[in-house]
Amino acid sequence: MANQNPSIPISTHETTQTTSTTRFSFKVILQKVKTNLVLRSKWGELNGAMGDLGTFIPITLSLTLSRDLNLGTTLIFTGIYNIITGAIYGVPMPVQPMKSIAAEALSDSGFGVAEIMAAGILTGVVLFLLGVTRLMQLVYTLIPLCVVRGIQLAQGLSFAFTAVKALGDRHWFGLDGLVLAIVCLCFIVIVSGAGEKDQCDGESESLGKRVEEARNMRKNRVRRLVFSLPSAFIVFMLGVVLAFIRRPKVVHEVKFGPSSMEVVKFSKHAWKKGFVKGTIPQLPLSILNSVIAVCKLSKDLFPEREFSATSLSVSVGLMNLVGSWFGAMPCCHGAGGLAGQYKFGGRSGGCVALLGVAKLVLGLVLGTSLAHILRQFPVGILGVLLLSAGIELATCCRDIRTKEDSFVMLVCTAFSLVGSSAALGFSCGMAVYVLIKLRSWTINDKPFSTIWVHKSSEQL
Repeated sequence: MANQNPSIPISTHETTQTTSTTRFSFKVILQKVKTNLVLRSKWGELNGAMGDLGTFIPITLSLTLSRDLNLGTTLIFTGIYNIITGAIYGVPMPVQPMKSIAAEALSDSGFGVAEIMAAGILTGVVLFLLGVTRLMQLVYTLIPLCVVRGIQLAQGLSFAFTAVKALGDRHWFGLDGLVLAIVCLCFIVIVSGAGEKDQCDGESESLGKRVEEARNMRKNRVRRLVFSLPSAFIVFMLGVVLAFIRRPKVVHEVKFGPSSMEVVKFSKHAWKKGFVKGTIPQLPLSILNSVIAVCKLSKDLFPEREFSATSLSVSVGLMNLVGSWFGAMPCCHGAGGLAGQYKFGGRSGGCVALLGVAKLVLGLVLGTSLAHILRQFPVGILGVLLLSAGIELATCCRDIRTKEDSFVMLVCTAFSLVGSSAALGFSCGMAVYVLIKLRSWTINDKPFSTIWVHKSSEQL
């Protein structure tokens, strides 16, 4: 008797088609990741990776020394964040400390690791929900460009003022003196200029004579060599060398191996204090600078790529929902870090992936003992890197053309700087923007919604 199979027959063609589709999708994703991580210029990408260290190192080191932050765990998680964001976005998307939470921790001795991590987790929850519900994209669409530029200008000037203040507190001479900082700054300016790409070939073409071209060929080669130097990387490595020279015995304080990773224990008081003193002040800064400003700046610097406030909001949320449970410093993206990395040559996701690999290796090999070396790192050199990043971010506001938009931008910047609050600057900037639109509405006798939408579409 024949053996009858009661199962439903499956088409071989359908199975093959499903398998091929799955393989095709995997190949497409893999190819996209490879494209996003490819290095446009090896030295340029390596140099660009140094552009964000002016804020990362001081804040991380301060929290490690004063609040027992687990530096090894922070380096491991932020390294992973850098690699993943580089692979996803294909641009030098920075991973920075949440500055408002860090500032609260440094100013309040009772704001410890549990409170810091609770604030990071709760901030991540809010940003994640704003992203998955697409409310963040709605916010991004409604906020005028001039207000975003005001936030960027305030952040850039804040970086620059902090850097100048740090440089001004140095002694003139020494391994961390003002003279060293000035020399490093001059070196960066000579090599990188104002951040624009130097054109060396145009001069020889404009001469039109072979004799003159031959005479200037050597000069052009020297110029190209000088302009291609990784200035930020050279300055940073100089700082590492000086750190060992300042205190040679620091070598004996270094212990090899990763730091122990433990789940942070939270109390009800830690959740409450973290939310009130950490999350609430941090949210406006994260929404405006880590998502809105980064999204706009990314589209300005990389117009060929697509960015959405939704994906950035989800990205920041997930980073803190994962790492903060294990004691990794709360992190976000930042327009200042993106501007700094772009200024020094970062053009692809490979830039931050290189930085991520370096963080990951240091976190696994040295762990928290790396803090002994970073403590000796010249503050003046970090100030120079921070100053360059701040100026680059501030110059992104040069596309504001009309007097009305410039007025709104400067009002937003002024209140942000004086009040030390992006939320205050944003509120005042939006209020002034609405008043100007109401004035235009009464003068031109046009529907208010038409004026607002027309302006937003032009800007965004």
